[in-house]
Amino acid sequence: MSNANTNVLTLDDFDLEGKTVFVRADMNSSIDPKTGRVMDTSRIAEAAVTLRDLVRSKVVVASHQGRVGGYDYVSLEQHARILEEYLGRPVKFVDDVMGRAALQEIRSLREGEVLVLDNLRFAAEENFEFTIEEAMRTHFVRRLSTVIDFCVLDAFPTAHRAHPSIVGFAKVKPTLAGRLVMKELKSLRKIQSVMKAPFVTVLGGAKVRDRLEAMEALIQGGKADKILLTGLIALVFLKAVGKIKGKLNVQNEDQMVEKARSIYQKYDDRFELPEDLAIERNGERVELPVSSVEDPTQVKDIGHATVRKYVRLIKSAGTVFVSGPPGVFEDDRFSFGTYEILQATASSFGITIVSGGHLNAALQKLKIRDWIDYVSTAGGALVMYLAGKKMPMFEALSVSYETWSKDSRRAGGS
Repeated sequence: MSNANTNVLTLDDFDLEGKTVFVRADMNSSIDPKTGRVMDTSRIAEAAVTLRDLVRSKVVVASHQGRVGGYDYVSLEQHARILEEYLGRPVKFVDDVMGRAALQEIRSLREGEVLVLDNLRFAAEENFEFTIEEAMRTHFVRRLSTVIDFCVLDAFPTAHRAHPSIVGFAKVKPTLAGRLVMKELKSLRKIQSVMKAPFVTVLGGAKVRDRLEAMEALIQGGKADKILLTGLIALVFLKAVGKIKGKLNVQNEDQMVEKARSIYQKYDDRFELPEDLAIERNGERVELPVSSVEDPTQVKDIGHATVRKYVRLIKSAGTVFVSGPPGVFEDDRFSFGTYEILQATASSFGITIVSGGHLNAALQKLKIRDWIDYVSTAGGALVMYLAGKKMPMFEALSVSYETWSKDSRRAGGS
């Protein structure tokens, strides 16, 4: 498989004591649209694992948060404070990414200190994808490479994106895999060796563009015999096939609906759509057949008939993959779909994989996390990996191995 390259350098291959180490983490978290505060800290907790191993280095932590123009496109200052709690030691923050202030703070770091840069996507280049050669020439890489000695890639959820912070340092500085990336790779290889058909995928959540990309990749990669649609992506497909009308309030809605229509026409036998949906009426949960839903923006969950149909398919699967919650499970009135799908997955005899921070939180609440074979905070990256797509992060680590392994401890035979 193209992703299974063992030729990667890790933290153990170099002496990092006293060195300035740039750590590309993924602390991209769900944000409360009303308050702008971080709602789920699981990715920040994961970022702390590698940082604990770098106590004798000067550490620069970088992450993106949200997408330009979104309500979750916020500063990383609160992430730095949360990281401080997980690490149990002071964490500095600079409201700059690659300007004079950031470079000055990096230069003045002392051994054992940790500095968090502001949201990487505040730098224009971090919103685009590049080849390794192009990324090397970005202002981002050229500036930061003057003040760092090593790059550590620990952002598994962003492994499928070729942003400068992911692929740009591979030939410029020794680029190593962090602890989280190595843990994910090890677990995934184990899971992949036992995955078996039929493959049933349950897709939910609110990231429509990502879900459309994911389902095509999974179908083409032979990893989706059935796709059970829930959440906002289900509404997009229901609109695409003419089963519901009305605005969905989805970004680029017409384009997304058209894309869904073309995927459905090509692979209609792979898809299962909801039969009933739950809306809120006078403060109560009310379930309606799909044909009776007048305003799709009121939909908060899938209904009982849909859950029964989906649970049957999950129970008969050889491998079950669940990504994104079927409903607004944080509200007890609309947690039914999410909890039933997760309970069915946990008790399935098939290989089970659950991805995404929201579902992680739901599994913890249900106390069934240990019943799932593989749980990851990664969403799109995990899908692309399972579908056998090339992953820019792993390509960068492979190029770094070819470029820098001769300088590592391995080369010295130690």
